[in-house]
Amino acid sequence: MEAIQEIRNPIADLISDDVYSLLESKGLINEKSVRDYQIRKKFKQMRDKKYSASDAIDTLREDYPYLQFDSIRKIVYQARK
Repeated sequence: MEAIQEIRNPIADLISDDVYSLLESKGLINEKSVRDYQIRKKFKQMRDKKYSASDAIDTLREDYPYLQFDSIRKIVYQARK
């Protein structure tokens, strides 16, 4: 029996799980862009809860320890295209 691999949709607020799975299976998901979107979303949620920008970035570094403080700062403050 073949095991079904479940794909977690990290952008469920934007697209359905089916669409995400299809795009993922075709190699059309840019993982870095998805990560950056999640970082910006979490940052905004923390700022809405009155976290200081510095504390929010430090908290995000716990989830993304491979990113430097300045890298996260650039992600959250980059101009959206």
